[in-house]
Amino acid sequence: MNILLSPAALGLAMVVTFMTLIMTKKMSAISALIAVPIVFGLIAGAGPELGDMIITGVLQVAPTALLLAFAVLYFAVMMDAGLFDPLVDKVLATVGEDPLRISLGTATLATVVSLDGDGTTTALIVITAFLPVYRRVGMNPLILATLLGLANSLMNFVPWGGPSARAASAVHADLGEVFMPLLPAMVVGLAAVFALAWMFGRSERRRLAWGGERASSPQDLEEMDRVEGGGSETRRPKLFVFNLILTVALMLGMILGLAPLPVMMMGAFAIAMTVNYPRLADQRARIGEHAENVVNVVLLIFAAGAFTGILNGAGMADAMASAALSVLPPQVGPLLAPITALASMPLTFVMSNDAYYFGVVPVIANAAASFGIAPEAIARASLIGQPVHALSPLLAPIYLACGLLGVDVADAQRFALKWAVLVCLIVLAAALATGAIPLVASGVPLN
Repeated sequence: MNILLSPAALGLAMVVTFMTLIMTKKMSAISALIAVPIVFGLIAGAGPELGDMIITGVLQVAPTALLLAFAVLYFAVMMDAGLFDPLVDKVLATVGEDPLRISLGTATLATVVSLDGDGTTTALIVITAFLPVYRRVGMNPLILATLLGLANSLMNFVPWGGPSARAASAVHADLGEVFMPLLPAMVVGLAAVFALAWMFGRSERRRLAWGGERASSPQDLEEMDRVEGGGSETRRPKLFVFNLILTVALMLGMILGLAPLPVMMMGAFAIAMTVNYPRLADQRARIGEHAENVVNVVLLIFAAGAFTGILNGAGMADAMASAALSVLPPQVGPLLAPITALASMPLTFVMSNDAYYFGVVPVIANAAASFGIAPEAIARASLIGQPVHALSPLLAPIYLACGLLGVDVADAQRFALKWAVLVCLIVLAAALATGAIPLVASGVPLN
């Protein structure tokens, strides 16, 4: 066989073509995920089987798409109903003008609001709530940007967050099996973010010579703008306790694995929508308001299934893995999981999530499988670099956040990058300590 038409060469060309089209914005991720593998599948001579390959790949990611569709809608309903409003009010009333409390409050609000898995929503709510406070006190707005990005990127580890869904889909792993072992490391990472918030707050106290001035009065708080996440007519303050109990029960159910994740999310959405908006017209309005986000996420996951279906079905993934193994030093192979975690930091900074998870991670997972490393472990390792990815110039949320804060993107990157790398290393250490990521392949000695 001509080496240029070998499965390994075609697979590499397919991945490079896909990444190039995505990074140069010549095609959307959805279109490229479908069109590029079809073209290369035809070149590989797999034309008659392409349909079955695509269907197989799509069926494998269908549970993930189902989970994400209803997760986006569920948390959108909670935001519209005002579940997080008391938290915002409480945080603002508590922090006063103490830089330490303001810094910790920023991390708290960013962590909780990030539950919906959407960076744009989190940026709007947190920045609009806290920027007036930062300006009045004189705190560095780059601290706000850093804490916001770190907390949001770690909370995106949750199953309905984009990175986790992409990682699981790319290696055809169960989303719950990818996330649950990583949960302790995520908690450790969030603790590190709060430690940074404490450090930033102490530093700002010294810089501003804070001497224990008064807390903000209700009149001060009324003057601060806050994103309302929909109109006031969508708020359901009388249902706050119900919505809180429902959300906590959902989280506990997912953690304990009481039922498949998509099933629990579907049920929770049905209950939330029916109780909060019993009128069918209101339900249609809420779904219509958030339909664009749902469609984009679901189409992306299904398109990814088509991409990986052809990549695997045509033998390209296995051939690329074999080619990589042929040049990989034997002593390095068993360490592919931590190596993947470390490499995820620079790779996700210069690449989009789509290009990285659907173009690079499947190849690594296939190579790692030869050393007995489970694909779920590689999926977890590929998530470690997300705090650095949050600073990528390829992301729209960083431009939104910096625009709202009135700071330069380059300044935000220079200020936050070292802290993002530090948090990534802490999460990696915790993942290694808890076994979520194996230091070395099981049963393979280090020579």
